[in-house]
This record gives sequence, structure tokens and C-alpha cells, in this order.
Amino acid sequence: MALPSAVRALHATASRMGAPRSVPRGAAPPLPTSGKGGTKPVPPPVPPRGAAPVVDFGDPQEAFRSKSSAELLRGLLVLGLCAVGPLVEYNRELLQFGKRLLGQALFERLMKMTFYGQFVAGEDQEAIKPLIRRNRAFGVGAVLDYSVEEDLSPARAERQELASCTSAAEKEPGGAERREKQFRAHRGFGDRRDGVISARTYFYADEAKCDQHMETFLRCIDASSGSSEDGFSAIKLTALGRPQFLLQFSEVLVKWRRFFHQMAAEQGQGGRAALEMRLEVEKLQEALAKLGIATKAESQHWFTGENVGESGTVDLLDWNSLIDSRTKLSKLLLVPNIKTRQLEPLLSHFTEEEELQMKRMLQRMDVLAKRATETGVRLMVDAEQSYFQPAISRLTLEMQRRFNRERAVIFNTHQCYLKEAYDNVSVDVELSRREGWHFGTKLVRGAYMDQERERAAKIGYEDPINPTYEKTNEMYHRCLDYVLEEIKHSRKANVMVATHNEDTVKFTLRRMMELGIHPSEKKVCFGQLLGMCDQITFPLGQAGFPVYKYVPYGPVDEVLPYLSRRAQENRGFMQRANKERDLLWREFKRRLFAGTIFNTNP
Repeated sequence: MALPSAVRALHATASRMGAPRSVPRGAAPPLPTSGKGGTKPVPPPVPPRGAAPVVDFGDPQEAFRSKSSAELLRGLLVLGLCAVGPLVEYNRELLQFGKRLLGQALFERLMKMTFYGQFVAGEDQEAIKPLIRRNRAFGVGAVLDYSVEEDLSPARAERQELASCTSAAEKEPGGAERREKQFRAHRGFGDRRDGVISARTYFYADEAKCDQHMETFLRCIDASSGSSEDGFSAIKLTALGRPQFLLQFSEVLVKWRRFFHQMAAEQGQGGRAALEMRLEVEKLQEALAKLGIATKAESQHWFTGENVGESGTVDLLDWNSLIDSRTKLSKLLLVPNIKTRQLEPLLSHFTEEEELQMKRMLQRMDVLAKRATETGVRLMVDAEQSYFQPAISRLTLEMQRRFNRERAVIFNTHQCYLKEAYDNVSVDVELSRREGWHFGTKLVRGAYMDQERERAAKIGYEDPINPTYEKTNEMYHRCLDYVLEEIKHSRKANVMVATHNEDTVKFTLRRMMELGIHPSEKKVCFGQLLGMCDQITFPLGQAGFPVYKYVPYGPVDEVLPYLSRRAQENRGFMQRANKERDLLWREFKRRLFAGTIFNTNP
């Protein structure tokens, strides 16, 4: 089987080693000169170039202009119920009881009038079009996400996860001991849905199931193309292949980066930011020769001329190119052992089927990226658990290298609750600058915090999560500011600020104005979940800022797992802030006293 182009890109070393090094940032280039139950939107006045439109997040009439009075009441009811602890805690049991009591037809009707209607756009591609068109009329786009999820029992989910994350070599005596604890499947943490409240979870069954997921994503891309201008479609890589490969590749990447940091520390550069560490080439060549990674002659050939900075140093991006030459799928994945200072295989062997499974995952990614490019849809790769994420980010980066030459088609997702978030963002941005492609990311705080912390504590490895919510906020704003500065200087970076935090949105608007980034450039966009924070989404859209709702869809029965977690997420959100409910009440009372509560267009 021929390797797909995504794999070839992963292994191409020479061209990357010869990529021109970055030039100092100069002055910024000149700005380009480029439904139901609601009123018709009034186009916002176009502000003068360089001035930011005024956005008021406290005006209920503007926030809910697109909503009917019935939708206001539904929002008040659903969001209020989401703040009641016992109802949320036992919501799955209550939903199942309601289905048995009412029967399927009546239960589905009740759900569409309440929770399903609030958080899900419809059952299929045709059913979601009216909502998408109405939102579009008010300046709000869509990130389509087919939210059907298998309702597996915890025991079955754990069995499938353990089987799909354990290689044949690990089942042999002593095989598992070669792997680090963080990157092994562990009984008790096999059900990756535990402690996750805002993300779908896929469990590997077989290759045919992965092909079905790919076809679903393709239909989602087509639906986005047919119903939304400049839309997004979301995918998860754990849906596209056996997660064993993601675990193995993540461990390889982490060990190589850790080795780079160790050599940097030995050269007196410990504690610096990732991009500030620069290894002296002569010392690096000596270390590589001792490890058997490359002879002195080989490494001299790699690190000569334009491949090395004027000071004769190598940074993390140059180092990553070296990794590519040592981690081909057709050979054993080799990693440096810091204790023995020897290069060792991660596993004793791969079976032929395991090798094919790796290739098929990358082929599916390639098919999706090509379809997105052909249809003008941007493909958003969702983040997942930290033990999968290094591989997910690296494979997404390879797609960006190929498909983001003219515009940002592929978007990565960076989780800012990770301690290494800033290093990850800055390294990826710097690589895009050196190679001349368009960087694209969605910045989120993160969906797996509770699960990640518990797993690290019980299994015994360093907690990858920032210690406090405040530290996560600081990290989010630091990463965001870095990307905004890059937009100012190159206009080739793109970011979705995916947050329900009003302070973060206001921070972004202020920095856009200070840096001269106009909303019409569409380099900065915003994202919120359907059914939540309309008081942020719609004022942004009506003021001319690119803003998107994360739009789930699917049959009622099959999105119940999604709805269950959405209720849990709203509970925590509503316990922290009551502003949305207060604004809903104010707008409902305004319509009531104005005598417009029953008007089609209040």
C-alpha cells in the first residue's frame, strides 16, 4: 500500500532542514483594502478603517433580537434547570425514565421543545439549514459537528479502549515496561468519557467503523459547504484510527523533545522558553555520535550552510526535522533513553496489521483535508487528552504544511490549561513563518482537566495541567496575545477565540484595536456553543466580527450522551454567572410590557 501524502510529508527531511530561518519582525504591513421568531437584522454601520466597532454585551434587546419569545422562555427554563445540582447529577437516569414513561414519539417531541431544541440544531443536514440561515442573517456562522455518539456501557468502553491502545509487543513479557506510564492504557481510565463534559468521545471498534466515521465527516464537510459561508467542520483523530498509534507517536515526540531540553540544560540553557534554546552544533554532533543517532560525518552534512544559524546553533524546529528522519513508520520508532544515553526502539516490533492501521489513519486524514479544500470549508481538528495530543498536533501540523499554502484551511486546537501551551503555540507559529504557510488555531481552555489530573495522580506522572484556573486564564491570554502579534506582523496567522468568558472577549477586542487588526480582515474570529452565551455571540456578529456557533446535530436518541454532558457543563457555568439568565428575563419582560410578546417579529 502506498503511503498517503500526509505520511510522505511527515518523513520529508531535506526540504525542512533547508527552510530559510526566520527574519526579525519588522513593521506591520498596511491593512488590506479590501428566521423564525426574530426581527430582520439591521446591518451594522461600517466603522472607519482602523477603528473597532462598539460591542455592548449588556443590551438584552440586541443580544436576543434573533430569538422568538418562546425561545426566550425555553432558554430560561433549560438554563435554569441546568443550575439545579440533583437534576444534572442524575440527568441520564431521568432521561431514560422519561423515555420509558412517555414513549419514543412523545419523548422526542418534549426533548425538541426543551434540551434538544436548546443545544442541538436538528436531526440531519436538511433540518439544520433554517437555523444556520437565520444565524447567518445576524452575522453568526457555524462550526458543524455531527454529535452522534455510541452509548456504550463503562465496562464495554474500557474493554474496547484497553484492546485498541495495547500493541502486540506490549502483551509479551516485559513489553509494557518499555513504555512510559503516561502513554500506556490503564485499567480504571479506559472510559475516556469520565470527567469530560464538553467533548464527544470515540472508542475504536475496527477499521470499518473508522471508515464510517470518515464518511460521516465528509458529509459534515459537504453540509457545511452547502449551508454556511466560510464555515468550519470539526473532526477528531481518535475517530479515524486505532489510538495505539497516537499513544506511540506521542511518546516518541515527547521523549525526543525532552532529550533536546536535557542537552540544552547541559549547555547552560535550562529554564528558557522553547524557542530561546539553541544548541551549539559541535556539541550536538558529539552527542548524536555517542548515541548512535548519526555519525559525525552525517550530522555535519545535516547541519551545514543554510541549515544552521549564523551563530552555529540548532533550535527546536531544526531538532524536530532530525526526529522526522529517525521515526519512519516503516521502521521501528526509535527514542533516546536518557538514563542509558542510547537510542532504543520504543517497541520490539510492529505487526503487519498495526502498520496498516497507522497508514489508514493518515490516509483518512488526507481524504478529509482534500474534501475541505475542494469545498472551501475549513477543517478544525479538535484537541483530545494530553497523552494523545502531541501526535494529534504533529499530524495536524503536517496537514497545515500541505493545505495552508494559500489560506488557512486546517485549524489545530491548542488547550491553554496545559502547562506547555505557550511553547506549543509559539513553536507552531514560528514554523509557519519559516516555511511561509498560513497558521490557524482554535484556542480553548480545555475539556479534560478533571480526568487528566486524576489520571496523573493515580498513575504517578507529572500533572500536565496548570495548577489554578487563574493560571489557565493567564496562559490563554498569553497565547492569544502571541498570535495577535503575529497577525499584526505577517497577516498569515488566524485564530478562533473559542470562549464563553466575556473578559477574554473584551481583552481580544481591545488588543485588536491596539494592533490595528480590523474585523473585516477575518483573521480573528470567535466561537461559542449553540444554546449558550448568545449575549456574546450575536452582538459580535451584528457588529461585524466573524463569530461562530459550534452547531451539533443528529437524531434525538443518538445525541443524548452529548446532551447529558451539555447539561453538566451548563451547571458549572450557571453557578459561576447569572448574567445570561438575567438578560433573558429582562428581554422577556421588555416584550411583555411593550405588548410585543406574541409578535412574530418582536
